[in-house]
Amino acid sequence: MAKTFDDIEVRRPDLARGYLTLLRAQPGRPIAMFAPRRVGKTFFLDHDLAPVARDAGLLPVYADLWLQRSAPLEAINHALEEALDDITVPAGAAGKLAKTAVKKIGALGASPDFGDAPARRTLPHAPQLRLDALVTRLAAAAHAPVLLMLDEIQALGDVSGGDQVIASLRAVLHKRREHVLAVFTGSSQEALASMVASAGAPMYQFAQLLNFPVLGDAFLKDLADHFAKVHRGRKPLLDDLRRVFEKIGFKPALIKDIVKSMSAEGTIDVDEAVTRFLRDDRQVAGWRALLQSLEPIERHVLFVIAKGMPPFGRETLETLASLLADRPTLSKVRTAVERLRRAGILAKPTVGAARIEDSLFAEYLAELDRERLR
Repeated sequence: MAKTFDDIEVRRPDLARGYLTLLRAQPGRPIAMFAPRRVGKTFFLDHDLAPVARDAGLLPVYADLWLQRSAPLEAINHALEEALDDITVPAGAAGKLAKTAVKKIGALGASPDFGDAPARRTLPHAPQLRLDALVTRLAAAAHAPVLLMLDEIQALGDVSGGDQVIASLRAVLHKRREHVLAVFTGSSQEALASMVASAGAPMYQFAQLLNFPVLGDAFLKDLADHFAKVHRGRKPLLDDLRRVFEKIGFKPALIKDIVKSMSAEGTIDVDEAVTRFLRDDRQVAGWRALLQSLEPIERHVLFVIAKGMPPFGRETLETLASLLADRPTLSKVRTAVERLRRAGILAKPTVGAARIEDSLFAEYLAELDRERLR
């Protein structure tokens, strides 16, 4: 039984085993899982897929490409090198002595004379060749296939020369399919689809694109039951939690924060808690800081998107022109939208109806705009 709301976790080993079964049924073909940010993909990789993979005799290796968007291939290689070091390089002095060959023993029980410390063979400097060499060496050192888990794979499409990087990754995964399995995650459905489902793309029909399932009623029921344990049987309605969970984009950490605030206030009204959350000084301070970090055109583009206006429509351009000192061109608006997308603030790229990633931030912007017009 959970001690606090933060202790509540939902494990999905059956889903992890299903993914492994699928990977093994199609050697050399990765799985690409799509879901918006902060819905639990990384938690699933770490707490479900990695343990199940170890139990199945695989060596899981994780790399977050979002944190190294300027050099994603180097991030993959770094993760592989760390895993190789963990296997081949002794952890401490005792390990060093145990793995270092003895050249000779001194007379009358003097100190042994050890040979040179174990050294890594030189790896290729070119990142693409280094990736190939690391996968092979790691699988050999571990005596097990590698499960390569690449978080936010769409970062490969944003880097200069990304097509070549993706092509190299595909070549290695296909060539070394006996030694490596791969799972990709992505929080941009359009970017992920363009990588794996667009004709002519380097990974066209290579990875299998799947929708990663969000958490369901079991998670929400655990939250409600813990609330009842704390408040002597009083608890929020599951239907209310489900509706709000969908509204905020199925983000587990965020719904926990909302339920914790309800517990602190002793209320079971979920909608009231969301309204109060929107007005919380700490939350508002973070949103204000984010807005202040943006260029004026980016801020105003967010406001019009929060109002539901298409970013490239004629009415939008006229609205922006009335708000900005310099009349914005369509090209400048496209650039602003692209910057917001790359920052993770917008959930969609520059085509179609744009959407703000954080639905509560979108509500805050809409309310701020209404107050500004009063």
